[in-house]
Amino acid sequence: MRRGSARHALVPRYPWLMSRAVGITGLGIATGFGIGVEALWDGLLAGRSAIGPIRQFDASAFPVNFAAEVDPAVSVRDFVPKTYRKAVKVMCRDVELAVIGAAKAVEDAKMITKAAGEGEITFAPNRVGCQIGSGLIVAEINELTTAFAKGCDESGAFDMKRWGREGMNELTPLWLLKYLPNMLACHVTIIHDCRGPSNTITCGEASGALSIGESRRVIERGDADVCFSGGAESKINMLGLLRQHYTRMIADTTPDMDPGSVVRPFGEEAIGSIPGEGAAILMVESIETAQRRGARIYAEIAGFGATQSADLSQCPPMPDASGDGLADAIEQALSDARVSADAIDAIVPLGCGQGEYDAAESAALRTTFGLNLPRIPLVTTKPNIGLCAAATSALDVAAGALCVCNQTLPARIAPRPVMDGLDAGPTRQRDARLEHVLVCGSGFGGQNTAVVLKRHKR
Repeated sequence: MRRGSARHALVPRYPWLMSRAVGITGLGIATGFGIGVEALWDGLLAGRSAIGPIRQFDASAFPVNFAAEVDPAVSVRDFVPKTYRKAVKVMCRDVELAVIGAAKAVEDAKMITKAAGEGEITFAPNRVGCQIGSGLIVAEINELTTAFAKGCDESGAFDMKRWGREGMNELTPLWLLKYLPNMLACHVTIIHDCRGPSNTITCGEASGALSIGESRRVIERGDADVCFSGGAESKINMLGLLRQHYTRMIADTTPDMDPGSVVRPFGEEAIGSIPGEGAAILMVESIETAQRRGARIYAEIAGFGATQSADLSQCPPMPDASGDGLADAIEQALSDARVSADAIDAIVPLGCGQGEYDAAESAALRTTFGLNLPRIPLVTTKPNIGLCAAATSALDVAAGALCVCNQTLPARIAPRPVMDGLDAGPTRQRDARLEHVLVCGSGFGGQNTAVVLKRHKR
């Protein structure tokens, strides 16, 4: 019997954790389409791409010249209480995106937190948790160049003694606090007075979905009623672009290429992904408390699975070509949701447009869904908003939740032909009956995640 069959799916892995149903009640989004969930959904429905030439610095000498950038004119000062604006100076771009996403998530969930400064707080602080995925944050170049220049001797060679004596004095005393990965969750918890369980997860593109799975477990076991969850990251900087280039996930581009046609998920001529930046902070909440306060529930988080696998014989490590690790994560999620593979109506995959990642993901999906796979529509987001690092899988969960809530599949920017006969070609938006949507994928380094979203019926 193949993976995901009813024999596996009808037995929950953790029966003692099934006492509290958990759903998504707020979506706080920042992408190249703009700020807010409406900007993301409208862009996906219309089949637009937010990818264009990099504007934040001159990237003409880099292997990749395109990205999906959040509007640099957006100021985090507009999303924090006036009493907290002094702290903005110790926020790097990743932190800013997380703070913006959290503010929009609270607004979308129609909650009141300490940040409002007035009104009755929706949840007691000790009942609010925070799990946010983040990445290896890159220091801003303009902050380091002066310091390094002061650390060089008269010949231009770097001198460690001179660096310690003069160079480091150019950095502000709180410089390091801008770049610690846990500062995303730190600022969100302070602003909104979250005193429940808090955690930071750094597992590449899988970080956001892993944080959502962690939040679900926290709520299921009764340690919180609602959690800020998801991920945020920006790799649109000099060092970030180089790091991504060496992971082999990013396409080499030239300025004369059409930015919107570079990313080709599951395309037979795929050349790689394009970097994006953004945030997806979700309010993950107990269904019980959501119903009690009359909140909208985008979707129930019915199942979750995670595994680790990578082909370590390659440098950098690539996904295991068999796809078995991701298939195991999908099987776990189906079992957790107590549904069979036949119950899945649509799939939101990583679909990054890099040949080895796409091939491994396709193999995993074939293992799970067999001959039925070509009949299951795929929702691909990377041609629209790029590969958003630690925010990637959280953005995919947000897209899946919007599909379930609106009973709609968005348009698809896609190549022809696609591998293995997958339902991944170009299409317009269309109505669909969506009871269960699978969101799955792998992160750089081999972490695999799978989330089963279920339609919530009032």
